[in-house]
Amino acid sequence: MGRWADRPWGAVVVAAVALALAAVSARPFAGGWNDGSRLAAAESLLDRGTLAIDDSVYCRPSTAGRPPYPADRPDLNAVGTLDKLFIAGHFHSDKPAVANVLTAAVYWPLVRVGFPAPGARPDVFAWAVTVLTSGVGFAAAVGVIWLLGRRIGLDPRLRLAWTAAFGLSTFALTYTQHVTPHTPHLAVVAGMVLLLLRVADSHAAGRTAWGSLVGLGLLAGLGFNLDFAAGPLFAAAGFAAVGWRTRSVAALLVYAVAALPGVAAGVGLNLAIGGSVLPPNMNPAYFRYPGSAFTEDNLTGFLRHRPLNLLLYAGGMLVGKHGFLNHNLPLLLAAAGAWRVFGRPFPGRAELAWLLAGCGATWAAYAVLSNNMGGQCCSVRWFVPFLAPGFWVLGELLRGWPKYRADFYALGAWGAVLGGLMLWAGPWAPRMVPLLWPVGGAAMLTWAAVEARRWRGALAPVVRRAVRLSRDSG
Repeated sequence: MGRWADRPWGAVVVAAVALALAAVSARPFAGGWNDGSRLAAAESLLDRGTLAIDDSVYCRPSTAGRPPYPADRPDLNAVGTLDKLFIAGHFHSDKPAVANVLTAAVYWPLVRVGFPAPGARPDVFAWAVTVLTSGVGFAAAVGVIWLLGRRIGLDPRLRLAWTAAFGLSTFALTYTQHVTPHTPHLAVVAGMVLLLLRVADSHAAGRTAWGSLVGLGLLAGLGFNLDFAAGPLFAAAGFAAVGWRTRSVAALLVYAVAALPGVAAGVGLNLAIGGSVLPPNMNPAYFRYPGSAFTEDNLTGFLRHRPLNLLLYAGGMLVGKHGFLNHNLPLLLAAAGAWRVFGRPFPGRAELAWLLAGCGATWAAYAVLSNNMGGQCCSVRWFVPFLAPGFWVLGELLRGWPKYRADFYALGAWGAVLGGLMLWAGPWAPRMVPLLWPVGGAAMLTWAAVEARRWRGALAPVVRRAVRLSRDSG
């Protein structure tokens, strides 16, 4: 396996397997308001040349030849998506417009070679763009994680298990079922990890990795448009990491200039649609239309927590019925062992610290400015990109402290069980993941048993020596 694992095309093979899994999991319909809104904007752009979604089949399902939503969801098939804004007499998607344009862009070549128009066959359209956005994002992230494992020195067998846990023992695969920006954003952050390491390597060798800096900026600009909270914060984290490592104004300028087109596109479309540089969905007036499900009481982007409630809500985003950590069980080990990882130097320590700061800032921003955990979704959908820095911490722990590999295998195995349940429930599950607490409890008991066995093994020689000394002294 060693030869195969260390060849460049090994990552391509791993990514291809991940893409096949994503293609199988992809659904030929919109699963809820969230992806229905994204598909509505892309379908409107392709079929009518406008981002206004008034006439989209995802807003007027009765006009579609085939149901654009699940057959067992009469509520969706009756009224369509309510994730929409009413601006200047027209409805628009409340999702980032650049991401919606890119969703349309990946399907446009297929229309040119004979695929049906989105409105005529919403089932074909939904499945294809789900694979080409969420699926490709997942596959790219898995491939990059494989390369990261090689870069940090994980042996091939451990690297394979670690990469498999990334894809199967977390909620990442769940978000490949429908069109979302979350797995593409995961791929963006994973790509930033590798490019930041290349910048660090070049700096250590006395060179400047200009190409990697351009790539970092392009990824930051793309990520900016995938999530208007996490995207800018990860872009800022990348900027800070480049500045910290290079101490070069020129390097920072290259990064910023490469990111500028993506940022300008996002801000420009915000202005064109909503008349402000801020995202249109931050304007409560655009949600005031008959039948709207949103008010200032449940919209994200507003301060509404008292101090104690804020602490409880922020903690619940990490551990609880929607908690990020207990839905991604291998990362419990990363969280527990992070102090060891950062307790001694390793290549990329500063870069990892900055990316984790981006995670922390995103968590804090959403804790302060939201009260719905991302709505009806599996765990907290905004935190999907956290998997990349989190698994980097986990990889460093497994490389530096092999004794924790048994812990990892235990949590990874139970994580795969939970991952299957999350995939079965889907990303827009209205209730808690089935058997979340029993599976989580079993994982904790198994982990405790592994730890107890290790401690028994470590203490046994000490106990035997103490008994021997006691006998000798007697």
